[in-house]
Amino acid sequence: MVAYEPWTVGNDGVGGRAPASDRKFVVALARGLELLRAFTPSEALLGNHELAARTGLPKATVSRLTYTLTKLGYLAHMERLGKYQLAPAALAIGYSTLANMRIRRVAQPAMQEFANHAGASVSLGTRDRLNVIYLEHCRCPSAVMLRLDLGSRIPLATTAMGRALMAALPQNEREWLMGHLARREGERWPAIKASIEEAVSDVAKRGFTVSVGDWHADVSAVGVPYIATDGSGVFAFNCGAPNFQMSRARLETDIGPRLVNMVRNLEVALDSR
Repeated sequence: MVAYEPWTVGNDGVGGRAPASDRKFVVALARGLELLRAFTPSEALLGNHELAARTGLPKATVSRLTYTLTKLGYLAHMERLGKYQLAPAALAIGYSTLANMRIRRVAQPAMQEFANHAGASVSLGTRDRLNVIYLEHCRCPSAVMLRLDLGSRIPLATTAMGRALMAALPQNEREWLMGHLARREGERWPAIKASIEEAVSDVAKRGFTVSVGDWHADVSAVGVPYIATDGSGVFAFNCGAPNFQMSRARLETDIGPRLVNMVRNLEVALDSR
C-alpha cells in the first residue's frame, strides 16, 4: 500500500495526492499552499489555531508557515485580532490566474445577456476538491439571489453546476470523487448518489441537469458542462434563481436548452480564436 501524507488530501476530503516516497514532492511548499487555501471569501481572517484545525497541520508548523508567508507578503498579520488575512502577493496570483483565463473573457458578455433574459444569475465554475469555485458571475440587476461572487464555493454533490461538472468527468475520476463524497455525506449518500447518477444521465440525453431545492430549499438551477478543447480543464455554467421565480418546467423547457445553446456557441467562439 502506498503511504500518503494526510494533509495532501485536505480536511475537505480530497485534494492533490502525493506518495510519501516521492522525492520530487516538496512537502514544505505543499503545506504552505494548503495554508493559503484555508482562507475563503466567508472566512477571510484566521488565526494559527483555526488554520491548524482546517489544514490538519501541527500548530508549531502552522506558526512557522504563517511567519514565513507574512515575511514574503502572502499573509498580513492583524496584530490587534491575532489573526491573518491574505495579502497583496497572494491576491496577485489569483487575479493573474483569472485575467489569463480565456474562457472568462469570451463567456462574460454571453453570460450577462443570458442573465438579463432569464432575470436570474449565471455563473461559470470549475471543481475545487469537493466544491465548485466561481470563476465568473453575472446577474440581472433585478434578480433576487444568494450573494455569491468570484471565489465563492458551492457543493459539488448537491448543486446543478457541481453535478454537471461530475457528469463531464471521465468515469474513473467520477467514481474516485464519489468515494470521497460517500465518506463525507454518510447517511445522506444514497439519495445524493442517485441524484448524481440522474444528472449524468440527463447531461448525456439533453446536455443539462436540474437541481430544485437540493442545495438550498428555495433555490432552483440548471447546469451545463463544458470541456475545454485546449486542455485547460472541465468547467460548468449554471443559471439559478429562487423557486418562486424559476419553476422546474421553465428550467427544463426554456432555461436548460437555452443554456446548452449558449455553451455550444461559446465552444465555437473559443475554438476559432
